[in-house]
Formats: sequence, C-alpha cells, structure tokens
Amino acid sequence: MQDISIVGTHSDAGKSTITMLISKILQKQGFNISVFKAQNVSNNASVASDGSEIAVAQYFQTKALNISSSWHNNPILLKSGRGSTASLIVKGKAISTPDVREYYRNLDRLKPIVKEAFLGLKKSYDIVVSEGAGSPVELNLMDKDLSNIYIAREFNSSVILVADIEKGGVFASIYGTLELLPKDIRANVAGVIINKFRGDRSLFDDGIKIIEERFKVPVLGVLPYKALNFGFEDSQSLFNYSQEFNDKAKKVALVCYPKMSNYNDFEPLLADKNYKVDFIFGNRGLDSYDLLILPGSKLVIEDLRWLKRVGLFDEIKHFSGEIIGICGGFEMMFKAINDPYGLEGVGNDKEEGFNWVDDEIVIQKDKIVKRGKYQIFGKEILDGFEIHNGISKKYPLYYDAGRIKGTFVHSLFDTKEFIEYRDKKILEYVDSMSRYLNLSKAFDFVS
Repeated sequence: MQDISIVGTHSDAGKSTITMLISKILQKQGFNISVFKAQNVSNNASVASDGSEIAVAQYFQTKALNISSSWHNNPILLKSGRGSTASLIVKGKAISTPDVREYYRNLDRLKPIVKEAFLGLKKSYDIVVSEGAGSPVELNLMDKDLSNIYIAREFNSSVILVADIEKGGVFASIYGTLELLPKDIRANVAGVIINKFRGDRSLFDDGIKIIEERFKVPVLGVLPYKALNFGFEDSQSLFNYSQEFNDKAKKVALVCYPKMSNYNDFEPLLADKNYKVDFIFGNRGLDSYDLLILPGSKLVIEDLRWLKRVGLFDEIKHFSGEIIGICGGFEMMFKAINDPYGLEGVGNDKEEGFNWVDDEIVIQKDKIVKRGKYQIFGKEILDGFEIHNGISKKYPLYYDAGRIKGTFVHSLFDTKEFIEYRDKKILEYVDSMSRYLNLSKAFDFVS
C-alpha cells in the first residue's frame, strides 16, 4: 500500500494540520497509520513516548491518532541558536550545535538515519503519512531537501499538494510548484487540496475546473477556513488564535521574548473562557493583569538581556500580581544564569536574573529529557515533561513562594478536562473537514 507525502506550495499552507486530518480519516477507515517528518525546524519540542525529543507538531499528530510516539516520527530536529548556529537533535538526542552551512555539508550522513526511521515505522504501520517542509521546489535547496523530494523519491510516496488560497495567487502557486517538481515526483502527484477558503465554496467551482483541466491534477477538496487551535507549532498559529472569554476572565500577560518556545504550554488557557491572554512583545504597563507568565526560551540568557534592553525587565520586577515561570522563564527567576560551556552563546557567560529564587542556574552539557507524572504546586500533572540544560541544585524541579512560582515541567496547565475537550474538538474538526475531501479521487483503497 502506497505511503503519502503532504507537501505545500509554501510555508504555513497548513501541512501539519492536514497531515493529521488525512491520517485520522484513513485511521477511521481501518488502516494502521503513523505520521512522519524527516526534518523539522522548530523551537517547540515535546518528549515522545520513548523519552526522545521530537517536534511538537509530530507529537501532537501522534496524540490525535492515539498512537505511541518516538524519534522515528521526527528523526531530525533543528532548533535555532545564536547567529548561524542551530541545535541539532538526531534520533531524539541533542548531538551538536553546528553552523547551518556545516549541517548542510553533512546532510548525506543524515539520510541513512531518516531512512532508518521511516522503515522502522513501516514495520508496524500500513501507511506512513509524511509531512513536508516549506516548499518542495526551493531550487537552490532541492539537493539538500530531506523532507520533501528525498522522501517522495526514496519511498515512492503518493504526493498531495496543499495550497493556501487565503494568501492569494493560488493558481500560480499550484502551477509553479507542479512545473518545477522533478518529473518523477510530478508523476506521483495524486491531487491538490485547496486550504483556508472563506465564503461560499461554490464560487470556486470554476477554479476547480481550471486546475483539473489545465494543470491535469485532481482537486481532492476545498477546505473552509477553520482554525483547529491546537498543536501550535509556530508564532503565526499562536498569535492568530481568536479567544473567547467571559466578563470576569482572569487577565494574563504572556511575555513573548524573541526566542520564546513551547507555545503549546498555553493552549489550555487560550481555550478556557475564564482566562484572557494578552501577548506582551515589548515594554508596557502590567498593572492591569492578574497573572504574568514567563514562558520557555531557546536562548535564556539572550532573552533575559532582551527584557532588560527594552525595559520590560524592570516592569516585571515591580509587578505585584501572580508570576509563573516555565522552563527558561523559571531559570530567569534565579539570582543568575551561568553558561560555563557557552552552550547558548560563545564562551563562558553569565547573566543576573530576577533574584526571586535563592540559587543560581548552571547550564550543563547533558540535557534532561523526560516525561511522566509530576506532583507540583499541590496538584498532579498527569502527562508532563522536561527538556532543559539548566540545573538548580536547590530547586531541581520547581519553586513555590505563593505569589511567585516556577518549574521546569511543561504541560503545567493541562487538566483531564482540557485533554477531553481537546480530543473532542479534534474529532469534531476531522468530521467537519471530511465532508469537503474526496480522497477516493486519488486512492483506490479509500472508500
């Protein structure tokens, strides 16, 4: 049975959500499905079932399918670093901080790992649905593309092209992508999905005819614009979220420094009408807020210095409401952060923190990556996880001084009720979108 590759005409076309959607549709028809992304570039990561570190999008997709997750779902993960450096996660473990050019020079060494991961999934699943990255026809990068061309060619996948009509130029983006694809990959294009359509879909009937008759490719569906609001992978998906909240909602200030990470920590608050979350991008008054959150950060010292540079550090220092720090935000709460090995920058580095916690953070070489149950702040977190290099000997897991709290544990706000709500909404989303898809136009095995 042929595997499927989901590629987009450009970044943010909706590949992650559509990968989950198509996987869920096939699963409901009785197929054993897994998801895959050869290489992801994201600061938002989670801990898989096997204790490895993978991108949050692939972890979310496995949760939606109710299957176990592992490094096989995302064998290569790049996290942005300082300048041209990046943290490289291979098989779920951090191995180096290479210059981007060095990474591309070593690309052939990573292909066997990608192949190992994909074939590992094929041993247990009928169909692997692979998510591409960006556009498959970035001509200067096609020979270095692990997630699109390499996967489609190496495993002879059927290709579904996703185009975002909201951005405009949908015909040009589809035609241009098809024309620029290598001939062998173009021959495997099973169809196109038009994503994020607003208004009366019948107005695009002529558009479907044009694509099918002139471009010689089936249109598998025209999906209406409907935000899923879960599995946030990037800032675009997070900041476009439209909240609903009641008149007595608790006002939350979420500090958004440049290297903020793990946006999905706050999905429960955004989904709860009892909270109104504002994103704080620069210096502003905070007196009107009840709760201030310092989120995770990929480069904690750099983001801490940014807070001081823009003047927000002093505003936070004098904030009188409740404060919660998570992971990198927790580290900022200490007397100081020490980076003796230069993991966040160049050489030995140190920066003074908010000095709320009576200890110092030391950034060590070995990263802590684990998932499990946690008992913190008087409540149990059923499915929390840790991903951090910073260590406190005095407060290795959390700090609680009443008004000021901090922890290394992610999924802090997840509750049993939220998880049930999320799972229900995912099923509703899949059922709703299934009405607009006709996968049988491309695949004989789909009814």
